[in-house]
Amino acid sequence: MNNPLLDFTDLPRFDAIQAEHVTPAIDELLVQNRALIAQLEKPLTETETVTWENFVEPLENTTEKLSRAWGIVGHLNAVMDTPPLRAAYNENQPKITEFWTSVSQNLALFAKYQALHDGPQYAALSAPRKKIIENALRDFRLGGAELNDEDKVRFAAIQERQAALSTKFSENVLDAINDYKLLIEHEAELAGLPEDAKQAARAAAEKDGKSGYQFTLHFPSYFPILQFADNRELRATIHRANITKASELGSKPEWDNTQNIVELLKLRKEEAQLLGYQNFAEVSLVSKMAPNPQHVIDFLQDLAKRARPYGETDLAMLRDFASKELNITTLEAWDIAYVSEKLREQRYAFSEQEVKQYFPEDKVRAGLFDLAQTLFSIQIKPDTAPVWHPDVQFFRIERNGQLIGQFYLDLYARSGKRGGAWMDDARTRKRLSQDKIQTPIAYLVCNFTPPALKDGKIQPTYLTHDEVITLFHEFGHGLHHMLTQIEDLGVSGINGVEWDAVELPSQFMENFCWEWDVLQKMTAHAETGATLPRALFDKMLAAKNFQSGWQTLRQVELSLCDMRLHHDYDPSTSSKTTQDVMEEVRQQVALMPAPAFNRFQNAFSHIFAGGYAAGYYSYKWAEVLSADAYSAFEEAASAAGSVVSSEIGRRFQTEILAVGGSRPALASFQAFRGRSPSIDALLRHHGMAA
Repeated sequence: MNNPLLDFTDLPRFDAIQAEHVTPAIDELLVQNRALIAQLEKPLTETETVTWENFVEPLENTTEKLSRAWGIVGHLNAVMDTPPLRAAYNENQPKITEFWTSVSQNLALFAKYQALHDGPQYAALSAPRKKIIENALRDFRLGGAELNDEDKVRFAAIQERQAALSTKFSENVLDAINDYKLLIEHEAELAGLPEDAKQAARAAAEKDGKSGYQFTLHFPSYFPILQFADNRELRATIHRANITKASELGSKPEWDNTQNIVELLKLRKEEAQLLGYQNFAEVSLVSKMAPNPQHVIDFLQDLAKRARPYGETDLAMLRDFASKELNITTLEAWDIAYVSEKLREQRYAFSEQEVKQYFPEDKVRAGLFDLAQTLFSIQIKPDTAPVWHPDVQFFRIERNGQLIGQFYLDLYARSGKRGGAWMDDARTRKRLSQDKIQTPIAYLVCNFTPPALKDGKIQPTYLTHDEVITLFHEFGHGLHHMLTQIEDLGVSGINGVEWDAVELPSQFMENFCWEWDVLQKMTAHAETGATLPRALFDKMLAAKNFQSGWQTLRQVELSLCDMRLHHDYDPSTSSKTTQDVMEEVRQQVALMPAPAFNRFQNAFSHIFAGGYAAGYYSYKWAEVLSADAYSAFEEAASAAGSVVSSEIGRRFQTEILAVGGSRPALASFQAFRGRSPSIDALLRHHGMAA
């Protein structure tokens, strides 16, 4: 118990965990897990039968401790990367991978799950427990349990190597981001840049003992240059640095992810063929809603076809405006965000920066909490817990005075923190005893601009509307995890939910960021304190689908690239490179050619380090579900006047959030909507309805 990673009595002890705790804790938990598995492997006597209580429950309880401890290590590695922690993570990851691979290939365990499935007790089990057993049998097959001994050894080696490559991919991206610094000495070169962006850059330079303005490849630092800087050469410089990071064109050859990508794709193909599938896309879809890769490709191509006319209009308008108003005769990749912002300002008479002045982070957070409380009859209150960084906040969710969940909120970008935004589970809901429930805990992580110091005072952070949407998105994932009512670990919260449906609650929550009665409550102007004016909101609404055709095609492009790389591309036999595949897809889908130096895939962490391999299409697939689900609130609003309906919210919670992965996502959707999903709401929300 002196090792904080071995203390499962309550919340993680982030104030005590050090890198040197990792190896002893993981080794101890692996010893415990292997000892239990050795017991469970033993054949039963003629009078014994395998039951949930004597088999699944002890296995679940012991492996959960390992998952929780390693989850804490992985989380810290993502949000507080240090050389000692990285070394400890990399030292132990092969052990973890080897353990889980050995479990997934254990024929004795597989046979006992099968015996439980085929035995007399199965019919009396609850639906969630039946689903856990079905999922386990599927996962044993996907884990290589049915392979011969020689192939099992190779399969295990493939898993271990893939885990190492994915970690290295992620580290290379983070190192490339952390390493890049662009110092601008003269303020005149930053014409057009908002004051808060310059202030943050000045603070970054001062922190490094320099004068001037320092920019990095963290999104809140570099993107304002692309969006607002009048200096075209500066935009081109930062764009090139960002789009070539972790590639052969980047700053250091040791961070080049090109070969990591090739090796990962080869290993995934080999894994699929060992399991009897033609390609990795087929393996990926076994546990998803979509029936096969061709179905996904058809879905994406149909969406591209519907979006293309709108996208072409977007591009024509952009090129015309750039030429006539900005004297940019040839539109380049580094001009897109800048020209788009200028066109938006002219067309809708407002700027992103103007809107940003109305969204202080604390009021946005309070407004989000208020919405969730009204929709789902919960109370969200500040709470206390050890945290990994002073910026981290901690909250609890109650219903009728009863604790139902807790979450950490880590909102700001910093060195050593992985880019992007995500939700992860720290602990999952399950029943511990007849009168005791283990409540769920979530990590909610974003990368917003941290509060700046001005005249010795900490200034409030203001969010762009896109950042508001990001916060709502991640909170939707958190609600899915924390508002579950399932009491069996394997299908509680987000566990067991098909990957292409897991974005439903997150994208569903985004819709409320476009509702007047929701937004109004979370705004206060930086100088006057006034709430968002209705006239400005109406302009935002009018601009909501600005370039939606373009944006849709961009998502389809990335989804098709992912599917192509994992479906019909074989790096072992093809003369094409991954760059060639990306270019082929762009020629089919993209509206304008990418620069020859574009190496987006070298930092495409979603598919090479984040679990979305042959699954990036999930964002668009789930958006069909989320838009259609939200339309139930819109229909209620036409009668009641507000989309913030606690009655529909209660149904959404009961049929979608509460059931977790205990039944197929399609069944949950149909239970909520009373029918199968339709693409109509998605097209309408994006202004692309016929």
